Amino acid sequence: MTYLSRPCAFFFFLATTLLAGEPVPDLEKDVTNDFATPAQDLLVLDQGGLRVGIDRAKGASITWLSWKNYPGNTVNEAAPGRLIQQSYYAGLTIDRKHEGQHSAWSPWSWNPIQGGGVGSWAKVTKFKKLDSYTLYAETIPRLWDMPNEEAEALMKQWTSLEKEVPNTIVVKCLIQCHRQENDAWGPARVNPQEVPACYFTRNFEHFQSYLGGGKWRTEEQAPGPPWGKTSPPKLAMACFEESGQGIAIFSPTAGPVWNFGPHSHGQTDNPKAGPCVHIAPVSRVRLGPQSSYQYRYWLSIGTREEIATQLDLLLEKYSSEKGILSDPEAKKTAR
Repeated sequence: MTYLSRPCAFFFFLATTLLAGEPVPDLEKDVTNDFATPAQDLLVLDQGGLRVGIDRAKGASITWLSWKNYPGNTVNEAAPGRLIQQSYYAGLTIDRKHEGQHSAWSPWSWNPIQGGGVGSWAKVTKFKKLDSYTLYAETIPRLWDMPNEEAEALMKQWTSLEKEVPNTIVVKCLIQCHRQENDAWGPARVNPQEVPACYFTRNFEHFQSYLGGGKWRTEEQAPGPPWGKTSPPKLAMACFEESGQGIAIFSPTAGPVWNFGPHSHGQTDNPKAGPCVHIAPVSRVRLGPQSSYQYRYWLSIGTREEIATQLDLLLEKYSSEKGILSDPEAKKTAR
């Protein structure tokens, strides 16, 4: 996320949001970066026109999503904070400006980002296609608030075609935290997690929450940041472009309140443009210095009618799915 000046009102929002312990809009996610972007190194799954790709140069985040009736890329990849990616928060918010922390992101919590941090992309250590259905990668994430600082963590991701439901992708995410036990961020505490953070091209500006049985609820939000908040009753939400093609996110491990909204104005379909739209299911998870957390989410594409049919199948099969948290320190305390 490359920082640009914003009105004072936003920084008041930023401060109050941090105190409330909620994820905040990433200004770096809202603009193109001022550093060179490495050449793409994509691994792609392609079935029946549905294409999904992860990029080695961008933390192995999902940087490509398209389908037969929308052959262009729908993922905004203007900066490390955009993409479709893992994003976590843990510990206290602390001031590290004396260590080089970006002044726009201070104080800040421990915030490993799959795509990268302020001014740098994350490093990928494993990157391969397991078979015709699954891509696999391991990433050493970057801390968002610090230029070029690796997080003491490892992210793993399995990006697969969902065999049980057409036009649908299932993504399994895992973070393994390897922080020092007595570091500055402190012991485990409940923090909001983006499960996942999704950024799409600006033309997908029509938001709807899925109600089940083919019914939708329109969600209105003025361009931000700040992002809007809504509560999709089925933990599924979609964004559509003018012709009716859309992308839904189903995240059964999420909590009731999600972040969403458009950024800036203009209906560009350029994946590298500053304007974008955002959806982030949010869960509240107690990540400690040595915790691991695993969850799955689904991306489903097509028209409203097609997506509704696909979501009903996903709800029937996976609505009871939970995230898996492992915290060795909590187990020691419980003894």
